[in-house]
Amino acid sequence: MPLKVYNSYTRQKEIFTPITPGHIGMYVCGPTVSGESHLGHARPYITFDFIYRYLTFKGNKVRYVRNITDAGHFEEEGREAEDKVTKKALLEKLEPMELVQKYTNLFHWAMLQFNCIEPAIEPTATGHIVEQLNMIETIIAAGYAYEVNGSVYFDVKKYAATHDYGKLSGRIIDDLLETTRELDGQEEKRDKADFALWKSAAPEHIMRWKSPWGEGYPGWHIECSAMATKYLGAEFDIHGGGMDLQFPHHESEIAQSTICNHHQPAKYWIHNNMITVNGRKMGKSYNNQIRLTDMFNGTHPLLTQPFAPMTIRFFILQSHYRSPIDFSSEALQASEKALKRLWEAYEVLQKLSVPADQAAGDAEMDEKIVKLVNELEEFMDDDFSTAKVLANMFDLAPIINSIKDGHIPISAVSTATLQLLQNSFKIYLEDILGLKDTTANDNNALDGVMQLLIDIRKEAKSKKDYATSDKIRNQLLSLGIALKDEKDGNMSWNIE
Repeated sequence: MPLKVYNSYTRQKEIFTPITPGHIGMYVCGPTVSGESHLGHARPYITFDFIYRYLTFKGNKVRYVRNITDAGHFEEEGREAEDKVTKKALLEKLEPMELVQKYTNLFHWAMLQFNCIEPAIEPTATGHIVEQLNMIETIIAAGYAYEVNGSVYFDVKKYAATHDYGKLSGRIIDDLLETTRELDGQEEKRDKADFALWKSAAPEHIMRWKSPWGEGYPGWHIECSAMATKYLGAEFDIHGGGMDLQFPHHESEIAQSTICNHHQPAKYWIHNNMITVNGRKMGKSYNNQIRLTDMFNGTHPLLTQPFAPMTIRFFILQSHYRSPIDFSSEALQASEKALKRLWEAYEVLQKLSVPADQAAGDAEMDEKIVKLVNELEEFMDDDFSTAKVLANMFDLAPIINSIKDGHIPISAVSTATLQLLQNSFKIYLEDILGLKDTTANDNNALDGVMQLLIDIRKEAKSKKDYATSDKIRNQLLSLGIALKDEKDGNMSWNIE
């Protein structure tokens, strides 16, 4: 069965055929590092992580490019034009690049917690100003951009006259002209729908570069066009991102790149849906975003407890990437329990073995297991349906537990089928879905905390501070942890 993906550009599932067989170029719009990532940001990077993993599993060499937006003019629908990095740097009293480094490090740390594989290339907008300037000059020379007072704008109406502008987002040019808000610099434009390629920097603007049109800084959309072209070429296989980027960002990318490279940039456009809270998109403008550190620590009014990164990853994997996910603490608690059940079954499965003298099993049982296992690849080949993959794994879990408990004899499963089941669970659960066991880390952390408390108690006893020493022992006992003073002066502990 060939891999099929839903192409947002054509609005249909298509057989995925790389431009160069066995080699895939994939560009994903990365974070704007003007602040800490929230739960809504986690979804695209987890989504394109398992897509990257699966494409690699299928035998492809994937060049995965994910940018860092660390500068630029953001003229977004429904939002005033602003430079987010400069604005936040002033608020935090940091140099812009100091702020960028702070939040880039925090983003990388969060991706590590989610077990996301690092992209092959992670270019920054500020590191590719030359490429952006060259692209803007090409667009001006082609007659599709114009300069006003040191700023450069893309002529959307001229482009739309001969190109299919709005196809990706489903927007009609006349509607855009009527619904575009009055944003900063609108009076300079020939048309409301035109967007900035380069903005002239006001005297107080910190981040600025020299250009043929004066000192300024790049528009939002040109950054991705320049970086995608440099590292993946005029046409590449996949362009990904959140559904909210279809307009204006990706629509603008298509227009810019088409004029510069004479080709629509990506063969397949893949977009993940949003995480919502009570039906509303999670975001700063709705004041309902939950930072990832708040998720991990449980420090947010909408949370009833902390949630481990693997629980959040599993929560996202349980829905198809094109379906919306409505957040609730209760839904995450259910995901936490479900992941625990599935991982326990996986650990049981790893320990199962068929007697050496047994080869054949029960034909009906073998057939049932093999069917459920073989469907895993079929589901992933059908537009990366992780939800169906997990559903089959939960159908396999009771069989595994029944073998452990003796309700199904081990003789009912052939050697080949057991090996197939063990290998497939490992491949899909760990290698493709990217889940991992966190109990070992939890145990290490607990060991460290207990050693710290023992050291504090020893110090208290040496100072004859028996009140503190007894308080530590008694409070641990109330939590079900017993401290024992050994004859050699050391202490041991166990969970009762």
